[in-house]
Amino acid sequence: MNPLAPELTLPEELLLLALDPQRGKPYCRNRFLEYGVAGAVLAELELRGRIAEQLGRIRVISPQAPQDPLLAQVLGSLPAPGGGGLAGGVSAKAWIRRTGRYVDELCLEHLVGRAVLRRETHRLLGLLPYHRHPAADPALPAAVQERFAAAEAAGFADRRSRTLAALVSATGLSGTVAQGGWRSRSTMRDLVRDEWTAYAVRQNVRQDQANRSGSGTGGGGGGDD
Repeated sequence: MNPLAPELTLPEELLLLALDPQRGKPYCRNRFLEYGVAGAVLAELELRGRIAEQLGRIRVISPQAPQDPLLAQVLGSLPAPGGGGLAGGVSAKAWIRRTGRYVDELCLEHLVGRAVLRRETHRLLGLLPYHRHPAADPALPAAVQERFAAAEAAGFADRRSRTLAALVSATGLSGTVAQGGWRSRSTMRDLVRDEWTAYAVRQNVRQDQANRSGSGTGGGGGGDD
């Protein structure tokens, strides 16, 4: 297995699972992936002992900045311990919704800067620019997929793999990423309820789907639930 894969953070792993390595296009809706990446950053900060969740709110429990610049930047943007108004902290669902696009772009820029991804600019109808992010080396996303498949085969036995699996499901990627058929997808869907970051992601995905359905445009792709 590629030795670089274990060094990736959860949002980086999620992005490499979510992006077509040749075309650089997400396998799910862009907005859903933005929610997923923001949730994955929170999950990484929790695993590193910097934040915790209480009643759906993010609370900083250790303000010491991680070495990773993206994680440090996000941690620094959260209310300090004891801050965040009368209830304390900040709503996880609201934070993911508000900052998803910004956090996703930061993570993409970080991976481009590390030469993990390339940035290609295209134009819609020859006018409106948009970006795609193919892999600089297809071996790395392949290694991340291999690592995920191994965790899936082992039943997501450790906390980190369970968290990533829950985020994959909440973002609407399990149909593409999972190797074990509907049973595996069902297991991943159940994990969302146990991982607060993934649950907040799924709440935002559902809200968007409900909004689209209500406007008559149809729900379409994403959200394995």
